[in-house]
Amino acid sequence: MTVHFIGAGPGAPDLITLRGRDLIASSPVCLYAGSLVPAALLDHCPPGAWIVNTAPLTLDEIVAIIREAHEAGHDIARLHSGDLSVWSAMGEQIRRLKAFNIPYSITPGVPSFAAAAAALEVELTLPELGQSLVLTRTPGRASSMPPGENLPAFAATGATLAIHLSIHNLAKIVADLIPHYGPDCPAAVIWRASWPDQRIVRATLATIEEAAAHGPERTAIILVGPVLDNGDFAESSLYAPGYDRRFRPSGTDSQFIGKE
Repeated sequence: MTVHFIGAGPGAPDLITLRGRDLIASSPVCLYAGSLVPAALLDHCPPGAWIVNTAPLTLDEIVAIIREAHEAGHDIARLHSGDLSVWSAMGEQIRRLKAFNIPYSITPGVPSFAAAAAALEVELTLPELGQSLVLTRTPGRASSMPPGENLPAFAATGATLAIHLSIHNLAKIVADLIPHYGPDCPAAVIWRASWPDQRIVRATLATIEEAAAHGPERTAIILVGPVLDNGDFAESSLYAPGYDRRFRPSGTDSQFIGKE
């Protein structure tokens, strides 16, 4: 039997993959992070499923439940918010499963930064403004930051920043970023992206603290970069008439003529 780690998406219950939905429906056991995963996703569980909210549990307690279900021969749907590749605590669970020879699978989900960008109606990689996206956070009680991974180092590249789990450090973030991006650089805070109570604040680095002063103290993403002011940017060459590409040769002398 298999533990299926499933990215449950950023919040809206329909922002889950078909594979994830079907794995939930076929698993008689479901473990979900109740503090962030919407309860509506549990409607996909089969009748009589053993459903466990793991929010109040320790890692040892979670693994004990997984081992019990595995020994009973049950597949397990393990739901985490967003996508499993970032800040999901999946890695430490997988390490335990490997030690017990319990098989697992991984199904990706819609990441929260993508939901935040959709809420802002922006593309985070615009030609000549930003072609790199840094997913990062500031130090917190649960996890420290490795040496060299800090906001000034990332800001020195000029890349678009998606800063997670850090709304409580907004003042420090602003102080670290203004020397690199300038006070007029666009910034935004998105709380609970894609949830019914989603909230958005758009400002600049100089004004974002005041603009976000009365917002919630958790479940927020901070986006910073020139791409957030998306009115003035160059168009890419991808769809330009003269751009020679395999699927749209630019003329009879195209290098792609005659190639499969």
